[in-house]
Amino acid sequence: MRSVLALILGGGRGSRLFPLTKARSKPAVPVAGKYRLIDIPISNCINSELHSIYVLTQFLSASLHRHIANTYKFDMFSKGFVEVLAAQQTNESADWYQGTADAVRQNLSYIQREDPDDVLILSGDQLYRMDFRHLIETHRGHRADVTIAAIPVGERDTAGFGLLSMDAHSRVTGFVEKPKTEEERKPYYTSADWIERRGIPCNGRHYLANMGIYLFKTQVLYEVLTAKPLATDFGKEVFPRNYKTKTVCAHLFDGYWEDLGTIRSYHESSLALAGPAPPFDFFAPDGVIYTRMRNLPASRVNAAVLEHSVVSDGCVIGADSRIERSLIGVRSRIGNGCTVRDTVIIGSDRFETDADRAANRKAGRPDLNIGDGALVERAILDKDCRIGRGVKLINRDNRQEGDGPNGAYHIRDGIICVPRGAIIPDGTVV
Repeated sequence: MRSVLALILGGGRGSRLFPLTKARSKPAVPVAGKYRLIDIPISNCINSELHSIYVLTQFLSASLHRHIANTYKFDMFSKGFVEVLAAQQTNESADWYQGTADAVRQNLSYIQREDPDDVLILSGDQLYRMDFRHLIETHRGHRADVTIAAIPVGERDTAGFGLLSMDAHSRVTGFVEKPKTEEERKPYYTSADWIERRGIPCNGRHYLANMGIYLFKTQVLYEVLTAKPLATDFGKEVFPRNYKTKTVCAHLFDGYWEDLGTIRSYHESSLALAGPAPPFDFFAPDGVIYTRMRNLPASRVNAAVLEHSVVSDGCVIGADSRIERSLIGVRSRIGNGCTVRDTVIIGSDRFETDADRAANRKAGRPDLNIGDGALVERAILDKDCRIGRGVKLINRDNRQEGDGPNGAYHIRDGIICVPRGAIIPDGTVV
């Protein structure tokens, strides 16, 4: 569908996902054992026959660029592309992106070069499966200037999202960004009958949340981004300023959708994938999620016990170990007699040889990734970390926030996060 250009916003510094974003951009964060967050929106585009895709980033984009270059290659006759547009100084602007709208405005020249009829704007840190052709059908069927994807949410979730209201003709009639009080929420309460008439079960979800997925007529996008004063954010400025004068419609969606912008949401969503009935199914035959092909061997499990866990390619799990409700990423190595519970292990970039392990002994350095007899609970272990023998990562003091010596670990939302390449010496108790 060459008439639609997709722009995927990479987000800012990703401070709420620190330390996973310490050395990589948010869209490059690994997810589900073998994927990266950016694979989700790109795969949704490809499955929707949208093959013209720009990814907008400004922080630590080298690994993201490498992943995209190694993964998404279209044949020379399709004219499809997935390209990274990193923030840069231009004759028009010397500033980094100030918000979602500003990021798109600084790349208007690339949109003009492609000359699409419509521009689809997506977020790079969400887990969902959507056929954008249905969104496009809603957009063009209503002759909308802008169409916003919206999902019903319960009252307890409203503080984290922008809310909208809409009339019987799907036209948006109001916006509020992340309401904090009942007074702010009240005008956006939607009756169960109204929601269910649109074929969506209400189930106590009486508010319509902005999903951060927008489809603009290209000319309208130019107009709203160049109007003075210049807007920096879509949810806070562009839509509240324009919904009364432009035809702004909403497209209701009722599938699984999760924003993975915090350590807590990342941890909870990752563990949910390991359950017996995951809310997001990577095994679904429709809407395949693509990623970089790796020539890795099958994983080897040596007399270990696994319960409700996902084990990716190239892993070795030692004898008498127990893995419960955990997600094990590519090339992970877990020693003998370990217990890993409610934990996400991102894995490693390489295998260690016997010579490497001998060098580790000589240097007093643990092997990749978890040594014999370790106990790891409610944690996220980033790539290439080294957890020594007999280590206990259990948040012994039940802290919600905290940082270890020399950045060896961080505690966020009560979850122990070990940064990429960090070393936890033998016998350490956290």
